[in-house]
Amino acid sequence: MDEFRDWLGPKPAIYLTSVVAVLSVATGLINVGAASISGPLAELIPPAVQRTAGFTGSLTGFLMLASVFGLRRRLRIAWFSTVLLLPVTAFQGLVQSAVVSVPLIVLSVLSVPTVLLSYRRFDRKIDLSLSQLAALAALLGTMTYGTVGTYALREEFAQVETLTDALYYTVVTASTVGYGDVIPSSSDGARLFALSVVVLGTASFALALGSLIGPMIQARFARALGTMTRSQLDQLEGHVLVLGYGDLTEPILEELQSETDFIVVTPDDDAATALGNRNINAIVGDPSDDEPLQRAGIDRARAVLVATNDDAQDALAILTASQLNPDARIVAAATDRENIEKLRRAGADSVISPAVIGGHLLVQSAMGGDGMESIADRLLAVENEDDL
Repeated sequence: MDEFRDWLGPKPAIYLTSVVAVLSVATGLINVGAASISGPLAELIPPAVQRTAGFTGSLTGFLMLASVFGLRRRLRIAWFSTVLLLPVTAFQGLVQSAVVSVPLIVLSVLSVPTVLLSYRRFDRKIDLSLSQLAALAALLGTMTYGTVGTYALREEFAQVETLTDALYYTVVTASTVGYGDVIPSSSDGARLFALSVVVLGTASFALALGSLIGPMIQARFARALGTMTRSQLDQLEGHVLVLGYGDLTEPILEELQSETDFIVVTPDDDAATALGNRNINAIVGDPSDDEPLQRAGIDRARAVLVATNDDAQDALAILTASQLNPDARIVAAATDRENIEKLRRAGADSVISPAVIGGHLLVQSAMGGDGMESIADRLLAVENEDDL
């Protein structure tokens, strides 16, 4: 059942889309020099489409890579774009009709059902910050201003006859590439307009780059603090949440590392950094708050281990976890024996008191009981199988 659920999860869709994107770019680059095609559809393809068969594959591949980035964040719009682009890549591979295009065709077709079945996993709306929205508006506004203005003044610009020519001039001017093949005449109006395109273009491009680089820098800081990036969190499925970190949780982490994916939620920045240095997924936050648990994907978790070394904090964390995901199995570690029933009433499916178990085994061993270590090992093995 878990294997079937994994195939319906986001990871297969992301991996397959990534491979299709790389193949699309590669086959496009290989066929970019082809002036025409000679495949089974050659007679049915218009000459204009034949001429563009080479580079369009690479362009679609880069668009697919952008979709992969969105899929990693579980964006619904990225799912839609992937569903639209997969038939395009398959068709382009068929049009190119080269031996290297066969894997692209086959994998594009096979990826469609996998992506369609994962529809429910990509349920997030695009979440742009105010600075990103401003950068996008500035960039689109500058492109529109430059294209419309250049076309309106086309008689003042050499070699500008169509809207495509006007867009070409706007892009190469605003990006400061400036090939020099399209230049304004000596009239003051045309030159002032060209200067305005340069100023607005450089400003909008700089703003757009800043809005993209900012999150990357933030992700770098997040990794330095031992926290996970949003895309990493979004890809987890059927994982385990460990609420709290300390001496009590250390053996739990060692056991989980060989068993399943898990995330530690701890309010201690230093502890999160130390865990990050050990390649252990961790985020900083209060284990009893909704926000860090939602960031950790509690709605997709299969189990929650609560061990904050504070039974009162454990109770609050259990209540929060049970409300956010009633289907997840919640296991708590009670510091005091008298709080075991309280934690069960809070919503824990199973409550274990390591101190009580350890004390019992120590007493039995001191009284001459044989095989206490093997019994402890079996108890731990059974508990891990039951709880997870």
